[in-house]
Amino acid sequence: MCRKIVFFLAILGIGATTALLPGCGTPTWEEKDAVDYGPRPDNYEQIIRDYLRPKLVDPDSAIIEFRVGPKPLYQQKTVFRPLQYGWGVCVFVNDKNRSGAFDGFRPIVFYINRGKVIAANGEASDDPTIGPRYARAGCKELGVIL
Repeated sequence: MCRKIVFFLAILGIGATTALLPGCGTPTWEEKDAVDYGPRPDNYEQIIRDYLRPKLVDPDSAIIEFRVGPKPLYQQKTVFRPLQYGWGVCVFVNDKNRSGAFDGFRPIVFYINRGKVIAANGEASDDPTIGPRYARAGCKELGVIL
């Protein structure tokens, strides 16, 4: 009986992991070409700083490095994230923790459309396993060597 339960849980885990993987929401080339990414945001740094400010522990001392962007990018559809199109920007953020020490740089990919952040992968509030993985993949797709 115990083996059946373990086997069932193993199958359930594989199914849940597969559902979180990208791929099922990958648009075709025709769909990507037909999408309106909105105008290229010239003030993307300010848009991202304004978005991050209330989310940072110590916004005045946080280090925000803009690595690359903006470039047209789409966020793949997953169980938890809708398919979205926007201007992708790869940013590395080093914020202080509650103890006042810097935590180290973490990549975040922001998707901007029509002058606002419509999605972000890798934020501190993101799932600690999925968000950073998508952020690294997005930064790599934008041209950042990790």
